[in-house]
Amino acid sequence: MTSTLRTSLGRNDSAAADAAAPTRGWWSSPARGARRWRVIGGTAAGLALAAVVWSLVAATNVFPRQLFPTVPQIVRAGHTLWSDGLLLPDVGASLQRALLGWGVGGLAGIAAAIVTSNTRTGRSLLQPVLRLLAPVPTIGLVPLAILWFGLGENSKILVVALGVFVPVWMNSHSGFAGTPADYLQAARCLGASRWQTLTRIVIPEAVPDVVAGLRVGAAMAFVLIVVAEMTGTTAGIGYRIYQAQLFSQADRMIFCLIVLGVLGAVCDLLIAALTTPFVRWAREVR
Repeated sequence: MTSTLRTSLGRNDSAAADAAAPTRGWWSSPARGARRWRVIGGTAAGLALAAVVWSLVAATNVFPRQLFPTVPQIVRAGHTLWSDGLLLPDVGASLQRALLGWGVGGLAGIAAAIVTSNTRTGRSLLQPVLRLLAPVPTIGLVPLAILWFGLGENSKILVVALGVFVPVWMNSHSGFAGTPADYLQAARCLGASRWQTLTRIVIPEAVPDVVAGLRVGAAMAFVLIVVAEMTGTTAGIGYRIYQAQLFSQADRMIFCLIVLGVLGAVCDLLIAALTTPFVRWAREVR
């Protein structure tokens, strides 16, 4: 999986000015502020279009109303969860599990990528094993995680961490292994040690790929939290979706899926914002 971040070799003057003034707020940059307003406007328009299309399909009555609820029904289901005091505890429980799993899986993936891309032992021994395990669906490991760690929190965090580990490792390994040979040769000629080469050349060059892996891993965490919370818990968005499926509450199920999507999008934006200072020499291709 290649990174969605590319080096900006031909940036225009406004983008270069933004990068050269990291202390300014984004509202003080007209070009940057305009880009964000375009993103906000496009997101709002896309959501409105999706709601209109959904309403039109529901109005045709092709599908039973119980299985294909209208937008007002979905909103009422969310209001019921809120008024019953279930929504916030569910969101809090799922966020905690997803973030813990993302942190553990992300750190493990980055560490493994450093080993597999920069050491001969890692390339010859560890990398083949990881490539063999990467295609194994994480959902299939849920019974094994429950068998090892029971129905408690550890098994849920393990499932999420394993799912996050794979994309983080693959992207990070690609970034570390893709360091231009000219850079490495120049470092050797200048007498740089292996540690200096790793910390000053390899890691900075691979940061965009690492960030891309972390963002994909965050999305994967919210996908897997649904599966992880279907057993051995009484709180969480995944648990609420499972309960809605048992009682054929499509409106509640769809609302919970929307909540998961919002949480994943917000986390992705936060990761992108927090890592921007480390990738100012790169820009995201939109």
